[in-house]
Amino acid sequence: MSAQSKIATHLEEQSTAQRNIGRLLVKCSDKPGIVSAVSTFLLQYEANIVESSQYSTDPEGGMFYLRIAFHLDNLLDKKEEMEQDFNNIAEQYEMDYHFSYAVELKRTAIFVSKEPYCLMELLWEWQNGDLNTDIVVVISNHEDARGMVEALGIPFHYIPANKDIRQEVEKQQVKLMEEYDVDVLVLARYMQILTPEFVSHFPNQIINIHHSFLPAFIGARPYERAFGRGVKLIGATSHYVTNDLDEGPIIEQDIERVDHRDDIVQLKKIGRTIERRVLARAVKWHLEDRVIVENNKTIVFQ
Repeated sequence: MSAQSKIATHLEEQSTAQRNIGRLLVKCSDKPGIVSAVSTFLLQYEANIVESSQYSTDPEGGMFYLRIAFHLDNLLDKKEEMEQDFNNIAEQYEMDYHFSYAVELKRTAIFVSKEPYCLMELLWEWQNGDLNTDIVVVISNHEDARGMVEALGIPFHYIPANKDIRQEVEKQQVKLMEEYDVDVLVLARYMQILTPEFVSHFPNQIINIHHSFLPAFIGARPYERAFGRGVKLIGATSHYVTNDLDEGPIIEQDIERVDHRDDIVQLKKIGRTIERRVLARAVKWHLEDRVIVENNKTIVFQ
């Protein structure tokens, strides 16, 4: 069986297993009765809650956040009725809410430049069944990753890019995102700055990996600057992309300890390992609807 066939079979098995799993994300002002109302609503449909997480910024006048995953037989046949009925509760508590369904995989595009290690991590997690998505396209301003991508049956588009032709390039990229009906864009070490116009097309849909423990060392050459400061910890940060460079809502961060014996080359090697795992976790949590964005922060229900 070819690699493409194995992946297709695995995705189909995952889809069948997830067919009756739904998720509900809720954001509203905190007040008594929210959890009871949502739980009672699901009980009326004979849904079984399999996971529930909640957070309140302040029980008196704060914001309340809730994520519930539930199992319901024949869910896809009932989802439209459920969503309509839930409007009554949403209006009562003035909720922002979102239903999603595990069987309806998000469609992911990955952007990469010359360094493939974050892309390779995502492809491995995907093949291994730990990244529940449909990777529909990889876009790069270099040809380096074509072989590994096309070997898995994923379309690869080479679009040269630099600051002089940025707007023209982004028009092509937006068109591709529309053609492939993309839900999530992952910048897996894509070393180009995106314009505000491009970012505006995909609010809270673009996930980046920055090779630094933000807010320290924003921008280019963070390892060189970290080495110059003699840091004892280095890290990586995955965040949603906004028009403020490297200042979007943070999804995940991690660190490793270093010392004076680690030169810039060694710092980069350690950093690559951190970057891979941080980006993979952030993408996974986004795909599983575990992230709620609130202004420039996130609530992440791990």
